[in-house]
Amino acid sequence: MNALPLQVVADESNYDEAAYLRGNADVAREVAAGRCASGRAHFDAFGRFERRGLRLTIPASWKQEKLAKVRPLLSAEMECVESMDCLNFLSAELAEEFGIVATENVSSHGYDHEALGLVERHRDGLVLDCGAGLRDIYYRNVVNCEVVAYDTTDVLAVAERLPFTDESFDAVLSLNVLEHVKDPFQAARELMRVLKPGGQLMCVAPFLQPLHGYPHHYYNMTRQGIDNLFSGLLERRIEVYGAMKPIWALNWFLTRYHAGLPPESRERFAMMTVAELMTSPETLELDGINLGLSAGACTELASAHALFGCKPGRN
Repeated sequence: MNALPLQVVADESNYDEAAYLRGNADVAREVAAGRCASGRAHFDAFGRFERRGLRLTIPASWKQEKLAKVRPLLSAEMECVESMDCLNFLSAELAEEFGIVATENVSSHGYDHEALGLVERHRDGLVLDCGAGLRDIYYRNVVNCEVVAYDTTDVLAVAERLPFTDESFDAVLSLNVLEHVKDPFQAARELMRVLKPGGQLMCVAPFLQPLHGYPHHYYNMTRQGIDNLFSGLLERRIEVYGAMKPIWALNWFLTRYHAGLPPESRERFAMMTVAELMTSPETLELDGINLGLSAGACTELASAHALFGCKPGRN
């Protein structure tokens, strides 16, 4: 078996208290705060009907097998703190340099058909998933590199300073990550550096997605921008498919705009026609639909930002 599902639906036959709390962070918080007697109490009252899940643990043998494959690929120049389930290269100095801070935000998404195909094609090799997030399936041939110590994280490191030797991986994934790194140019160079000659790279980065911090969101990219980052690749192709289609960005924008309005304006906004919204923006500048938008939503959905500053004087 090359893949291990970690998230399963809880039922009477498989219920486990620890796994239920691992799989339902909201319930775990309520139990810890004393507002819910136990995970079992929540499952009996709500969870079974909501089809809540259990978060299974990764067998130690799977982790050790993975780390044994990774160790020969490590650069001797970077200091590593090793545990039973993770190789930690995220020093306090690197965290400060690249803006890595603690966050309660959880990055978690599944592989689409393109990513699954890449993983399957290299089932006998090693694939680097740089910025893997929390995975619901653990693959033997995928090295999950992250800045957060999730249970599926194999290597803790920043994308701008990967701890691997040159030409280490048969394929590399970077899925919705480069917008969150402080230096995407350096991160792209690192992804190219650790990729073997002839190896495959798949990178997904947003263009018109609104602000979504993890906890930081630095850069979105145009088609030309992402192409420029990886100009060294042969046979490049850039596609827009699935959840990358414009309708997803439009839905996200309208939904967040609606949520950012005061309650008295939301109903009116929801009833506006597309034709009304396509009116010249100048006609809506003094309208409550514009003036009433919260500061958070304005930043999340801004058309542009203006920066003003002063250069420090000489000492």
